[in-house]
Amino acid sequence: MQIRPYERRDLEGVLSSWENAARLAHPFLEEDFLVQERKNLPEVYLPNADTWVADIDGEVVGFIALIGNQIGGLFLQPSYHNRGIGRALVDKAVELHGSLEVEVFSENVVGRRFYASYGFTETEEKTHEPTGQKVLCLQRAV
Repeated sequence: MQIRPYERRDLEGVLSSWENAARLAHPFLEEDFLVQERKNLPEVYLPNADTWVADIDGEVVGFIALIGNQIGGLFLQPSYHNRGIGRALVDKAVELHGSLEVEVFSENVVGRRFYASYGFTETEEKTHEPTGQKVLCLQRAV
């Protein structure tokens, strides 16, 4: 496995990773919101983030998108969960930024479990305006 910077040719792998992981972790989100977010990913999020991909034998199986020290998104193909790939992507973010922050939906059990195992702790709770869902702000200090 290689963790490397995102390239335009990685877009389909990134979109596939996002969609499959988002549907697993966010079954509580409305379909219209997910459809819009899929459009926003290449048009809004990727151009404004420092994105790294997990590449296994030329196949993108996940990615992490960073905006400064904030994790804007961390998504893996579900079939690659629990193999250390998410940890390797966050390790790259730690290498680049040290302390990290992330927001995760409170109902996202998959994400919350992962971030807790990595040492993130809750700092704040707020409402995600577009969905009305509760989100938790998490931080991992160096």
